[in-house]
Amino acid sequence: MSVRTYTDLEQGTDEWLAVRCGVLTASLIGKLITKGGKVASNETSERVALDILAQRINGICDENFQTFAMQRGHEDEMEAKVLYSTHVAPVSEIGFMTNDKWGFTLGYSPDGLVGNSGLIECKSRLSGLQMATICAQAVPDEYMAQIQTGLMVSEHEWLDFISFPALGGGKMMVKRVYPDLDYQALLIKAAEVFEERISLRMT
Repeated sequence: MSVRTYTDLEQGTDEWLAVRCGVLTASLIGKLITKGGKVASNETSERVALDILAQRINGICDENFQTFAMQRGHEDEMEAKVLYSTHVAPVSEIGFMTNDKWGFTLGYSPDGLVGNSGLIECKSRLSGLQMATICAQAVPDEYMAQIQTGLMVSEHEWLDFISFPALGGGKMMVKRVYPDLDYQALLIKAAEVFEERISLRMT
């Protein structure tokens, strides 16, 4: 089946949560690898496996609590999309997408689509972190697993990472990212190990 899109889903709704239930998503896969670039085997990766296993068995996702920082990030994301659409390119929204070409399913909820070949991923950054990102002119490592998984799932050619100043008052940075095949190979390997771990526990 490869890429499947859910265009009518609104992110954050019960229907959106139901479609994501039991799926290894781009927002989680980074917990399956170490900072040293290895497949993780630790308490964090084990907890992800158990959470997803429970979802696949009982079909229930834990409630998603909204903190102030999460709400602020959502509002900043909307403002960032408006600025990007005005100064760079129009953005269309989509609820969720999956890809199963590896023999297992990965999921991704993009912040937006740009034409037929691009994506955007918006992050709200506190002042000091935003300044560090602008000075480095690079995407922070903590977001790369999500970004590269998004590119894999969508099969799009590029993704614009938008680093947005939290609560305004600063400059927005846009950095284009292309598929990194070596990094993606690591993610695929981590997902394979993850699925094997779940399969054993399911049995």
